[in-house]
Amino acid sequence: MNKRILNTAILLLLAFNLFSQAPQKMSYQAVIRNASNTLVTNQNIGMLVSILQGSPGGTVTYQETQTPTSNINGLVSIEIGAGTVVSGTFSGIDWSAGPYFVKTETDPAGGTNYTITGTTQLLSVPYALHANSANENDPVFGASVASGITAIDTANWNNHTDSTDIAGMGYVAGLVKYEVGDFAQGGVVCYVDESGQHGLVVAKNDIPTVRWFAGTYGKTRADGNGIYAGAANTTIIIPAQISIGDDGNPYAAATCNELQITEGTVTYSDWYLPTKAELELIGANYTIIDATATANGGTNLLTSPYWSSNEANNTDANAVVITPGGTSILTINKAATFEIRAVRRF
Repeated sequence: MNKRILNTAILLLLAFNLFSQAPQKMSYQAVIRNASNTLVTNQNIGMLVSILQGSPGGTVTYQETQTPTSNINGLVSIEIGAGTVVSGTFSGIDWSAGPYFVKTETDPAGGTNYTITGTTQLLSVPYALHANSANENDPVFGASVASGITAIDTANWNNHTDSTDIAGMGYVAGLVKYEVGDFAQGGVVCYVDESGQHGLVVAKNDIPTVRWFAGTYGKTRADGNGIYAGAANTTIIIPAQISIGDDGNPYAAATCNELQITEGTVTYSDWYLPTKAELELIGANYTIIDATATANGGTNLLTSPYWSSNEANNTDANAVVITPGGTSILTINKAATFEIRAVRRF
């Protein structure tokens, strides 16, 4: 049987929940899409999860199956270590003998016909899981910074709301791990990469209604879609609109490009107009992003359309409707006026 590797958007790739006694677990979340790039919603998903030692094709040290149900946004959430064991024991993994990789094989139909495959290296998780036993196995552990980590520290780590909590625990700022919903880097974190140190934030406030274009119709070739692609689209749109015709009035890409937001003592000025995919990430985490924005003096996410940086044709562009129940993409005349929510990468 031939297997197809399909597009799967990892949102909060790996986090960890550390318990004082075995079994230990790792949380895993992913957005599931089918071969047509359509979200697989409200459906049982079959998953085979493997922990590999040494390399992406290394020895399987632990393997389990799970059958979670995707939500209305196509998001599935599982705890690795809590599934039906196929081989090995999760609590018996020697995290000091890494590197380790997590491999997921997914059947969107809920069975065992796994057609989605992904493998990612575990970076921070082994250190946390190893902390309880390191003092016994590592003769120099007592001289390390990690020897001072307490049960209270790990509890604070798992329940922190922003980077301030982590800083208060005494960790080096450059090693801060972010999570979706943190208020940091000038806005609300809506995506983090596998390192946990880089990702995407969305501004806590809307920018009032503006047009997509600068007053003259024409093709700008802002066609990029995906995470971070909005930055390139924004830099394409502005000179293209100058060439096509700019009447001097505000429009979406230029407004984001000129935005400056100060949080604390830091001013962030590298905002851009998000792509459809980036707005979908915000929609997939609507509730937590909306709550964090308003808790920090921002505005609620609207259920009316937001302009994306994606152009549909000479006269139209794409707007995205974000609701707690999901997102939808519209093709609208560039002269229409909608709110925008700027994003930036960190």
